[in-house]
Amino acid sequence: FVFKIGNRTETARFLRNALGMKFLRHEEFEKGCDAACNGPYDGKWSKSMVGYGAEDNHFVVELTYNYGIGTYQMGNDFKGITIHSKNILENAKQNGYSVTQEGGQNILTSPDGYQFIIEDKESNGDPVKKVALACSDLKKSVDFWSNLCDMKIYSQDDKSAVLGYGDNQCKLELIDIGTKVEHAKAFGRIAFSCPRIQLPDIQEKMKSANQTILTPLVSLDTPGKATVEVVILADPDGHEICFVGDEAFRELSQVDPKADLLLDQAIAADKSDEWFTKKGIPKAAA
Repeated sequence: FVFKIGNRTETARFLRNALGMKFLRHEEFEKGCDAACNGPYDGKWSKSMVGYGAEDNHFVVELTYNYGIGTYQMGNDFKGITIHSKNILENAKQNGYSVTQEGGQNILTSPDGYQFIIEDKESNGDPVKKVALACSDLKKSVDFWSNLCDMKIYSQDDKSAVLGYGDNQCKLELIDIGTKVEHAKAFGRIAFSCPRIQLPDIQEKMKSANQTILTPLVSLDTPGKATVEVVILADPDGHEICFVGDEAFRELSQVDPKADLLLDQAIAADKSDEWFTKKGIPKAAA
């Protein structure tokens, strides 16, 4: 899942020290992505992948940082990531992060406002268990994700549903909020890999069902790495969905042992905060 962030330094510290995540790769780009991976922005940006293990068999967060943008307006679309861990709550407190209680749940909130729901349980595999998104019509959303995206329904009641592609993989939870889903400026994107040969069929299936195709099948370059093919869709509430060809993605997503160093070097070289401070003006708010 993609998070747009305005403060790489504090977000990296939070993910490392509070959640115990590891940076898996870091990439810098001089211009905006052809598939709007960094949002509707044309300038320099970076991508950092972070999680508890390799992207090939773990859920990961993609941190998108657009140089010059300090904050993003949050909507009501993202409802949190659920993590199972026996260590996170204590580690977070020891590192000065506050744990809040909401509806009996332990919540850690990132510097940019993204919530992580921490359940004090053994992880038994990938600690990330669910990503929760808001929907305005549960029946319509479940129909889209199960019938058009071929997800299995694991559970469903009047207010929510849990779906997924594998019993041992992170699940998608849809929560009916009874009102319009607002994405604002911080809207993210959820991504799945699949055999490359399936991408044209996915696109045609969505087209035949009169669903939204945000970016038709396109090739995306990463400097010095593999070129991947993607199709970008939107569900009935406008949640962005990326299907990426797995063969090239496996090459692109190899864990880079220098990921932490590359990120820290990029943070050190980023003088935008200093520039805005000297000018006496705040970074842009999206």
